[in-house]
Amino acid sequence: MTTYLIKFFFIYLTCLFKFVAGPILGTAAGYGLWEIVIVTVAGLMTTVFLFTYLGEWIKKNWSFNVKKKKKRFTKNSRRIVKVWQKFGPIGIAAITPMLLTPIGGTIVMIAFRVEKKKVFLYMFLSGMFWAILLGASIQQILNIPYIGDLIR
Repeated sequence: MTTYLIKFFFIYLTCLFKFVAGPILGTAAGYGLWEIVIVTVAGLMTTVFLFTYLGEWIKKNWSFNVKKKKKRFTKNSRRIVKVWQKFGPIGIAAITPMLLTPIGGTIVMIAFRVEKKKVFLYMFLSGMFWAILLGASIQQILNIPYIGDLIR
């Protein structure tokens, strides 16, 4: 039981920063689909919660002096703005697990001043969708005879 909780905790910690790690590490740990979904979405939503509320506090109470002047519009930022213009916060939430990190997606949504309730709802629904899809896909791929034998 202790090793199970330690594995679960470390997979959870990894999901705070990289969503895709949850289904991959969960499958490697031998978890079932719903265990993978729970640990992955828990990591995502913890990051969303922390950066939604803690980010505001940091912005109010801390000042960062950045000396190097960065480019305002990069290739990446232009893509994010295009997704925002076409699909709004739902589009940003939809691409967050696969293309952005949980931190990046939350920061983008907060920067565009999306209501906190909507940030939580859209990120939760997107996280559930991608966690179920990735978890089930990885398990099905490993059930293919030759592929499963190669990895194990």
